[in-house]
Amino acid sequence: MASDLVLRSPGPADADEIACVMRAALDAFDWMPRLHTPEEDRAFISGHVLPHQRVTVAAAGEGIVGFIAVHGEWVEQLYLKPGWTGRGIGNRLLGSATVGIPTVRLYCFQANGGARRFYERRGFKAEAFGDGSENEEGLPDILYVRRSPSQQA
Repeated sequence: MASDLVLRSPGPADADEIACVMRAALDAFDWMPRLHTPEEDRAFISGHVLPHQRVTVAAAGEGIVGFIAVHGEWVEQLYLKPGWTGRGIGNRLLGSATVGIPTVRLYCFQANGGARRFYERRGFKAEAFGDGSENEEGLPDILYVRRSPSQQA
């Protein structure tokens, strides 16, 4: 249940569970190509994400159900386990991880209608549409940007 949800910083022992959340979220999309093995996912999380990005996990009774990773003004990762969307968890993660950041940027795949609606409802504006040539999945994407009112002048 989302009421017993806790947002916290992860420890090194959380890398495997974070990688499993990411993989489960990606596997929920039939349009997403599977490019990496579970071992590569774990290596990415433990070797790149945890040491170089500011990560917050959402934990409930069953363990980690979502996470966000931010680097500078970029939201690099935001994933929830399937079945945990629509409960306000993504909103809590995004809000806590980006507080105080005047301009927040992220990429979203064009095919991900749920994520697009989520970001647009939270003030993100599409600034550029890509053809997929700049990401490893080869999928068309969108650069979303949210500027604080003082940054819009």
